[in-house]
Amino acid sequence: MAARSAPNCHLRLEWVYGYRGHQCRNNLYYTAAKEIVYFVAGVGVVYSPREHRQKFYRGHSDDIISLALHPERVLVATGQVGKEPYICVWDSYTVQTVSVLKDVHTHGIACLAFDVDGQRLVSVGLDSKNVVCVWDWKRGKMLSMAPGHTDRIFDISWDLYQPNKLVSCGVKHIKFWSLCGNALTPKRGVFGKTGDLQTILCLACARDELTYSGALNGDIYVWKGINLTRTIQGAHTAGIFSMNACEEGFATGGRDGCIRLWDLTFKPITVIDLRETDQGYKGLSVRSVCWRGDHILVGTQDSEIFEIVVHERNKPFLIMQGHCEGELWALAIHPTKPLAVTGSDDRSVRMWSLVDHALIARCNMGEPIRCAAVNVDGTHLALGMKDGSFTVLRVRDMTEVVRIKDKKEAVHELKYSPDGTYLAVGCNDSSVDIYGVAQRYKKFGECVGSLSFITHLDWSSDSRYLQTNDGNGKRHFYRMPGGKEVTNKEEIKGVHWASWTCVSGIEVNGIWPKYSDINDINSVDGNYIAQVLVTADDYGIVKLFRYPCLRKGAKFKKYIGHSAHVTNVRWSHDYQWVISIGGADHSVFQWKFIPERKLKDALHIAPQESLADSNSDESDSDLSDVPELDSEIEQETQLTYRRQVYKEDLPQLKEQYKEKQKSGTSKRRERAPGNSIRLHFVHGYRGYDCRSNLFYTQIGEIVYHVAAVGVIYNRQQNTQRFYMGHDDDILCLAIHPVRDYVATGQVGRDPSIHIWDTETIKPLSILKGYHQCGVCAVDFSADGKRLVSAGIDDSHSVVLWDWKKGEKLSIARGSKDKIFVVKMNPYVPDKLITAGIKHMKFWHRAGGGLIGRKGYIGALGKNDTMMCAVYGWTEEMAFSGTSAGDVCIWRDIFLVKTVKAHDGPVFSMHALEKGFITGGKDGVVALWDDSFERCLKTYAIKRAALAPGSKGLLLEDNPSIRAISLGHGHILVGTKNGEILEVDKSGPITLLVQGHMEGEVWGLAVHPYLPICATVSDDKTLRIWDLSPSHCMLAVRKLKKGGRCCCFSPDGKVLAVGLNDGSFLMANADTLEDLVSFHHRKDIISDIRFSPGSGKYLAVASHDSFIDIYNVMSSKRVGICKGATSYITHIDWDIRGKLLQVNTGAKEQLFFEAPRGKKQTIPSVEGKCGKFKRYVAHSTHVTNVRWTYDDSMLVTLGGADMSLMVWTNEMEGYREKRPCDSEESDIDSEEDGGYDSDVTRENEISYTIRALSTNIRPMFGIKPHLQQKEPSVDERPPVSRAPPQPEKLQTNNVGKKKRPIEDLVLELVFGYRGRDCRNNVHYLNDGDDIIYHTASIGILHNVATGTQSFYQEHNDDILCLTVNQHPKFINIVATGQVGDLADMSATAPSIHIWDAINKQTLSILRCYHSKGVCSVSFSATGKLLLSVGLDPEHTVTIWRWQEGAKIASRAGHNQRIFVAEFRPDSDSQFVSVGVKHVKFWTLAGRALLSKKGLLRPLEDARMQTMLAVAFGASNLTFTGTISGDVCVWKDHVLCRIVARAHNGPVFAMYTTLRDGLIVTGGKERPSKEGGAVKLWDQELRRCRAFRLETGQATDCVRSVCRGKGKILVGTRNAEIIEVGEKNAACNILVNGHVDGPIWGLVTHPSRDFFLSAAEDGTVRLWDIADKKMLNKVNLGHAAQTVCYSPEGDMVAIGMKNGEFIILLVSSLKIWGKKRDRRCTIHDIRFSPDSRFLAVGSSENSVDFYDLTLGPTLNRISYCKDIPSFVIQMDFSADSRYLQVSTGCYKRHVYEVPSGKHLMDQAAIDRITWATWTSILGDEVMGIWSRHAERANVNCACVSHSGISLVTGDDFGMVKLFDFPCPEKFAKHKRFFGHSPHVTNIRFTSGDRHVISAGGDDCSLFVWKCVHMPH
Repeated sequence: MAARSAPNCHLRLEWVYGYRGHQCRNNLYYTAAKEIVYFVAGVGVVYSPREHRQKFYRGHSDDIISLALHPERVLVATGQVGKEPYICVWDSYTVQTVSVLKDVHTHGIACLAFDVDGQRLVSVGLDSKNVVCVWDWKRGKMLSMAPGHTDRIFDISWDLYQPNKLVSCGVKHIKFWSLCGNALTPKRGVFGKTGDLQTILCLACARDELTYSGALNGDIYVWKGINLTRTIQGAHTAGIFSMNACEEGFATGGRDGCIRLWDLTFKPITVIDLRETDQGYKGLSVRSVCWRGDHILVGTQDSEIFEIVVHERNKPFLIMQGHCEGELWALAIHPTKPLAVTGSDDRSVRMWSLVDHALIARCNMGEPIRCAAVNVDGTHLALGMKDGSFTVLRVRDMTEVVRIKDKKEAVHELKYSPDGTYLAVGCNDSSVDIYGVAQRYKKFGECVGSLSFITHLDWSSDSRYLQTNDGNGKRHFYRMPGGKEVTNKEEIKGVHWASWTCVSGIEVNGIWPKYSDINDINSVDGNYIAQVLVTADDYGIVKLFRYPCLRKGAKFKKYIGHSAHVTNVRWSHDYQWVISIGGADHSVFQWKFIPERKLKDALHIAPQESLADSNSDESDSDLSDVPELDSEIEQETQLTYRRQVYKEDLPQLKEQYKEKQKSGTSKRRERAPGNSIRLHFVHGYRGYDCRSNLFYTQIGEIVYHVAAVGVIYNRQQNTQRFYMGHDDDILCLAIHPVRDYVATGQVGRDPSIHIWDTETIKPLSILKGYHQCGVCAVDFSADGKRLVSAGIDDSHSVVLWDWKKGEKLSIARGSKDKIFVVKMNPYVPDKLITAGIKHMKFWHRAGGGLIGRKGYIGALGKNDTMMCAVYGWTEEMAFSGTSAGDVCIWRDIFLVKTVKAHDGPVFSMHALEKGFITGGKDGVVALWDDSFERCLKTYAIKRAALAPGSKGLLLEDNPSIRAISLGHGHILVGTKNGEILEVDKSGPITLLVQGHMEGEVWGLAVHPYLPICATVSDDKTLRIWDLSPSHCMLAVRKLKKGGRCCCFSPDGKVLAVGLNDGSFLMANADTLEDLVSFHHRKDIISDIRFSPGSGKYLAVASHDSFIDIYNVMSSKRVGICKGATSYITHIDWDIRGKLLQVNTGAKEQLFFEAPRGKKQTIPSVEGKCGKFKRYVAHSTHVTNVRWTYDDSMLVTLGGADMSLMVWTNEMEGYREKRPCDSEESDIDSEEDGGYDSDVTRENEISYTIRALSTNIRPMFGIKPHLQQKEPSVDERPPVSRAPPQPEKLQTNNVGKKKRPIEDLVLELVFGYRGRDCRNNVHYLNDGDDIIYHTASIGILHNVATGTQSFYQEHNDDILCLTVNQHPKFINIVATGQVGDLADMSATAPSIHIWDAINKQTLSILRCYHSKGVCSVSFSATGKLLLSVGLDPEHTVTIWRWQEGAKIASRAGHNQRIFVAEFRPDSDSQFVSVGVKHVKFWTLAGRALLSKKGLLRPLEDARMQTMLAVAFGASNLTFTGTISGDVCVWKDHVLCRIVARAHNGPVFAMYTTLRDGLIVTGGKERPSKEGGAVKLWDQELRRCRAFRLETGQATDCVRSVCRGKGKILVGTRNAEIIEVGEKNAACNILVNGHVDGPIWGLVTHPSRDFFLSAAEDGTVRLWDIADKKMLNKVNLGHAAQTVCYSPEGDMVAIGMKNGEFIILLVSSLKIWGKKRDRRCTIHDIRFSPDSRFLAVGSSENSVDFYDLTLGPTLNRISYCKDIPSFVIQMDFSADSRYLQVSTGCYKRHVYEVPSGKHLMDQAAIDRITWATWTSILGDEVMGIWSRHAERANVNCACVSHSGISLVTGDDFGMVKLFDFPCPEKFAKHKRFFGHSPHVTNIRFTSGDRHVISAGGDDCSLFVWKCVHMPH
């Protein structure tokens, strides 16, 4: 029965045979110490060839599959598989963990690589997105992550010669990554024509942007930048699996079994073919190669490691072998020699020497091997095969003796009998055959009792019996050799078994966990001598049990290392070793057995350090070896802190409720009450389930907690101050070493820890995000910089924080049982201890993980529950108090001795300079010397010792002590009963604070004329409290039962108390003695009330649903109120004492007449959802509230927090100016926040991202590149007599040699995004330049010259822009863009921070704001950046932008936030404004705290939509509203309103940092006195208005900025204007179209002008040379197309309403206009001879007009049967033909002017065209891209030279092709910058520029053409 404790012996891993070559690569390296590092199964191996010795790293919990070596070659990083895989960085010298990286990847970690200086590590996951992640591994922190690729990634490497660049490769791809900020951005390698697109398996980076990569076909691909430049063909004949770079060059290894060495320029040096060497064999495949100096290491697919010395390259040395792929099941031990034999599915049988650690023989069989056995004298080896045969070999030379095949199914087990005469063979067909050895294995018998396959066999010592196990878990016995089954149990009883390898049987019951299915233990082997048993299971664990072990769930020691199934395990012949083999990892582990007697000397083999420690963690026999848990601790472990509703869910619940309420309208209070309440005093202290939560602060105040409040108590003045930042129960409290800051942890779904200052009571930092349910223990480090916390989630996680930064440093799973205490080592900041239920662990930090080692108890003690712990006088010493009353003394992790300290648990202990102090359940405080040798003094907490100044009474002697602290000459004691006592060193005890004991508190009554109240609780006490200055408990009385209600009589002399058993009593209110009691009901009395006036009647309500009415004088029941359908909850008397109002549990409101109890019906008044103020201090339910007699105070009771809180009532007007601690009610005002069309448009706009854009034209039909071509009638013979084909296009520079265009460079942009963005125009360089944005480019525009330069790194539209104002970060700009989902991929929304002058990107922040980033703002120091998202939560995020680190993030508001800005003097405070919203935010550590703006103090102020924000001195904030008012806020309270600062919405505000003046911009009609821009003084009292002379009816300002003497204004109309402050002169700097798309675009035939026409109803004339708009014409209707006449003297404009107009260019007079059609004119063209005008419309028509007939414009003819609307038209050079491209992807040619359809393809081919703007036709087939399912090419234009072609498409790309381009998917160059939809594009005269027009961005881009040199 000794199986209740684990065995005292131990196993130590001594050797691992094998190497993981399959499915892994690049996993074998030389370390700096010339050792070899690799991995097998779940173990990292460091092998020293010199000493033939192995060291093991065992920090992983599953198969290792990747490995990287640090550049200094000492540290190793390994990654594993698993559901939550992690990466370990460990030291190859000490094999200890240095860092653990976790919580990012799933499935597994496929590859790892260190960067050049070893600071960063990159990892790739095995998940579906193959996530790539970059770590700062020392801090365990993730720096960046991005989806890697849709298919597997095989290798990744840092570019060692360029910082922040990486390369990854895999299935059919290679990607080149750059890391900037937190953004990893990939570019795909371009294979081009140089090589085939194929899978790349490995890579190495070299100088000059060169990358060498090994491909699947054996070629080496050489990349320069992202382009494939050359291939080295046939480097290997099959895939190249490994490539290794070293000083001398490169080594490659491939599937062809060759190693090739190359020099630094990749010229071949030599080749080594391993297949040809002595050790080689056919099919050898190299998986890993490492070249160092003259040694080469090679790892193969078949688990061998070779070492090659370069100058003897044909003699490789085999240093490690293992089984190859296929499961490994067979294991046999030689009976007399230290040999083991294994056989595997790889068909080989191998013999290993356990002494030399080497393979000594190997033989290949014809079949997979499943089992093996060696006979008694060690001569024969029998092997059972998968095909049902078995073979016997001679051991000495491995020659075959016999092969027998009697069975069809696999042989799974065979054994020779102990006398050597028989061989028993167990088969999967559920039979066992017996063969005679001497008779050449003739069959003697068969055992057929089993119904399932045979798994295990054992012979009896006398060879007369055989026992078997089968797959059903049944055990059978047979008589030998015949095989008759033995059914009589008596016969078997005395049998002694020669070996024990069976898994079922009474002797091994204990190896099974209590509740487990039967087949997960694969193998067992008993060691009779040492009485231990070793087992192997499906979870990769080898366990050691005592033998025999009879009771289920015995204790054990466990050892990890194998990955999945351990298939077999055996003791060696002399029991020195245990051999275990892994099924899937096909490795052989050899463990050294260390028996009990040796353990004493072997303390160094303390549990192997690993994340899953090798100690009996899981074993759970009936706990009978652990003393019964103390009742108090038992109770505490049962507590659950889960809530039905967490406070964080309230906003959603409110939203849902609001939705419901919208339907019904009800009267309700429109305003919250004027009064407010403030917490004044709390009676109570949380001791019943917390420990060590009571301390003296620096100045001698006392800090503790109760409910959700942190309390600071001043014992001289008897006053309290409160920290109210928590919103649920506080469970733990720790004080900073300086004793001025406190950390408190609370309950919650995502519970937070607050660190706050005891002086100012302000939060300094809030930590959350890593615990669930709650935080039950916290502790500061000795230097005060770190904090450790423990959670109450299932794995009781332990987290180490840098609390000021709010960063998690490390995290680990603590224990599966509750942790009570966590303590930081005062000497070493990286070490800590945790203690709890049967748990004491010693931790040290390793990067992002913590590594824990269990306390080693040895024979000294029992595994007890620890309740408290402290460190002693050195870093090694620790002390813990147990639940049995002992103190354990620890050195390092070993228990040194135990001392009896208390009767019952030791709950609290405190270390002093020279000694310790402890407190226990026995109510005794004990002082000890510094080594716990002597107890110096004890203090018993007794009523007799209470000093006269006490603030209350002790309920019982020796209350259980839960907290102890020392200071100021006193001992501070907290008890379980909620009392806080101060013990003087000389003995007297003062009671300072007290509350109710455990049990809910419901009953509360206030005295009719004195400031006292009574409470009654489930703790069976009735208490009277003084609410006036003395704040103490005046009297207490014990009751026989708990109570739920009480009430004073109107004269205050009698107190009635209702009890839980249905009785009630009346007591004298002064002495609390009984006057009378009644017991009429069975259920709880829930409310009790005296009638008003004389108090003649007493009404008593019960849960039996009745109310009894008693006459007080006669003490008789005079009436019963019946008729309630549920239990009664509340009763009230009317003022005359005649009527009772009753509430019930069914939410009824009933009325009864008194005293008879007759039911009355009285109509009730409706009214729901009143406005309120709310105050959080209690944690869960507040059970009762009462005003005192004079309404000066409110008394509230907390049910579960057992606290009595006293609040003072503050009348309106009286309130001092102290910050409100209430929150306004959250039911938002229903009034809308005001309406304005521009605001609504901005709020509702939906931003499409480029990649998802769809066609802007409603085209239909089959795309050109998918249409089937009809074969042309006359395909000319190649050599033809016919005249040469005419030119496709008339070229107008015929004389010159044509030069193709090779590039386009952006030179000018006309446009500014003002319509839906704000605050996006700023001055730079003292006002010389301005910066703004349009589409996806940032523009730096020089005010004097008009020249522009561009930032073009965004890949989608920019929505916001800000400039860093700090002098250290001069000219630094941040821009935020639209994006798709927040998946951190390249299309995710991002923020770019860049230098405006040199356009260099400094950082890219990929964000979690799905949809886009709508506001950015830099902090005062310039180091932080604030961003706001367009996602549904409108998330607010703060970044440390230089590192790309996200500091804090939180949902901002449920409606749109327009702007958020930092206060100009702060790095922690900012304000956000939006739809009916203004919030004042503070950054505390990593948490964002927000306060809503309070409107209260001002009469009838209502929350409007806020649009802009500015700041003043002394915490003033100004917000601009939709109505034109500006609100002025002091802190977060509205203090005044500047009414009608503008007539319309105030869209923009700007705070000038130099002088504090504020600029506002709004939407106004220009008037004499008003203006859309105003300049105000610092307090917004006076202003000066400026008018913008734009000629618009309304000016709408979207952006303002102020420089030296000038104000810069951006308007809704896409103008940027500079206003002089002195003379108010306006200078328009930038013009643009207001609304798009810009469809019409034409360039002047000879000059550098062009015209554009857009939806905004204007046609504008632009001058490229002068970089400005020359003129604009307002047409009054949306314009669609525009065209110059050939001489440039006329302009034709087509309109959206079907009208067209012809203007004379010289005078801008209308020459003629006509409207023959009702819908849009899409294109309009003059014929080259100026005779005809062709007008194409969406009525599927083209009309011809003859211009020679004058301005009457009568239609002369039109084109028939056009299949769809007209897109583009082009005339032929001779004006005789017109080509028309249509909306169904068909191009038609018509004769002019007849309009006849020309069908003859040959004739069409001979036409020379004057212009080509068609997107259709064979000549331009190549412009249609593969990816155009949804999106189209919209426009095209061929250059005047006729050899280049530009197009614009729906993805916003401009592309440059050669013309003609008839092949599909022609090569081209792409140019980005536009938003989705480029609508039109044209070459200017002389092909000097290309103009492109934007659809969504209303911008015109001018690109300079770069021609190829001659």
